[in-house]
Amino acid sequence: MTNPTSSRRTGGRAARHAKRAVPVAVNPAAPGQVGGQYRPLTDADCKAIYDTALRLLSDLGMGEVPMRLWNDLISAGCTDLRKGRIGMPRALVEDILDKAAKVFPLHGRDPNRTIEVGGDKVYFGTGGAAVNTLDRETGLYRPSTLQDLHDFTRLQDALDNVAWFTRCCIATDVPDMHDLDVNTAYALMRGTTKPVATAFTIAEHVDPIVHLFDIAAGGEGEFSKRPFVKTHISPVISPMRFGEDAVEVVYKCIEHNIPMSCITAAQAGATAPATLAGFLAQSLAETLASLVMVNVISPGFPMVFSNWPLVIDLRSGAFAGGGGETTVLNAASAQLSNWLGLPSGVAASMTDAKALDAQYGVEKGMTSLAAALAGGNLIYESSGMTAALLGASFEAFVLDDEMHAMTYRALRGIEVSDENLGFDAICASILGDGHFLGSEHTYAAMERDYHYPSLADREQPKTWADGGAQSAADRAKQRVDDILNTHNPAHLSAKQDAEIRAVFNIID
Repeated sequence: MTNPTSSRRTGGRAARHAKRAVPVAVNPAAPGQVGGQYRPLTDADCKAIYDTALRLLSDLGMGEVPMRLWNDLISAGCTDLRKGRIGMPRALVEDILDKAAKVFPLHGRDPNRTIEVGGDKVYFGTGGAAVNTLDRETGLYRPSTLQDLHDFTRLQDALDNVAWFTRCCIATDVPDMHDLDVNTAYALMRGTTKPVATAFTIAEHVDPIVHLFDIAAGGEGEFSKRPFVKTHISPVISPMRFGEDAVEVVYKCIEHNIPMSCITAAQAGATAPATLAGFLAQSLAETLASLVMVNVISPGFPMVFSNWPLVIDLRSGAFAGGGGETTVLNAASAQLSNWLGLPSGVAASMTDAKALDAQYGVEKGMTSLAAALAGGNLIYESSGMTAALLGASFEAFVLDDEMHAMTYRALRGIEVSDENLGFDAICASILGDGHFLGSEHTYAAMERDYHYPSLADREQPKTWADGGAQSAADRAKQRVDDILNTHNPAHLSAKQDAEIRAVFNIID
């Protein structure tokens, strides 16, 4: 005779298995989780680095200052140190720090995709100017093309954990610099409605491209009212000097209300000290110089304080995008920016690996998690980049998207409450079925607290073997194929597209 209790449990188990088989739709840890848990520097360390940075700005100063900027800085209270160098007094720098923008939106053309920069929220995105793309068929690198940029743009448009998109590669098949800037901007408008970023080769390219953005925004002057593009500029060149062309781009972007990331990209042991503390002091000084420049031109203008510590292999001089030094330096940079109360941008996941291999996973995982735990608001280069920023990979984009999901989940942490501690649920399960698989307490946690990877393999070895023994790279390739074969967004209307093509040389 069948035990009725056993029968009921069997039926309940089948129902529970069926329920668990249904995919969980809720993202348990969306972009914008809170960082700041990892602090490689003490408060005393931060102050020592900051004080040294201010001494560098006031006593050594900045060189190669374009005349227009020189006059504006002198009028604001900077000092002529002679020999072509301009000093930035501590009182002036600290006054600007007090008045600088602390939090501001990065608008998406779709308002639902807008993100807020500043505070302690963490967002992974892209960056880079890769001149090579990892070919999806050959598995070898080849020069990046305009078609690659279009494909990268629409690929990441479908990836939930990439919060914003910066052109990740240079279209090497577009030799004219104006056509390159225009077609890069067009690819961003056509392929995504996330917040995007681009770069302008020279200031003269800004006006016409803003006209392109106006068309996408719905009319003349509409873009500047709600700018959904920011620009990446490196107006300071290490060590401690300005770059004239980039400074002119800064002036022009401020004229059009284009938010900016002013990026300092010193290299330890080459353009900055090899000691990590000395490097942080010089790099902080250089990024503060950009902040002073922007706020002298336009007080409170939205600028991401993008202090990107870069490392070279001192044995060969080659750029090193991975490694322990990159990990701790970018985390420290994020901590310093947060310590100053500024919207922070750092670079991570700049793996030196060329293939999607163990080195790739280790370097990306270490550097991106540390930057996030340290509270980097915008973590650049963290999606799709390979080969020490010389390469970009479609498969890397989807692998990195899943990595970001795990990082966001780690940042979310553990919520301790009476309900989550589950005293009553523990008692009910132990005195009832003797396990927790079927309880409502478990179902609630399953849907609320757990991330379920779509690429990582959690099957038994035999199931994995029977399914073709695929690697993560194999599964990523299939995911890329699926997205690119089905996701063809038309984020420009036919009218907008025709209007843009009537004015600009759009290359198909």
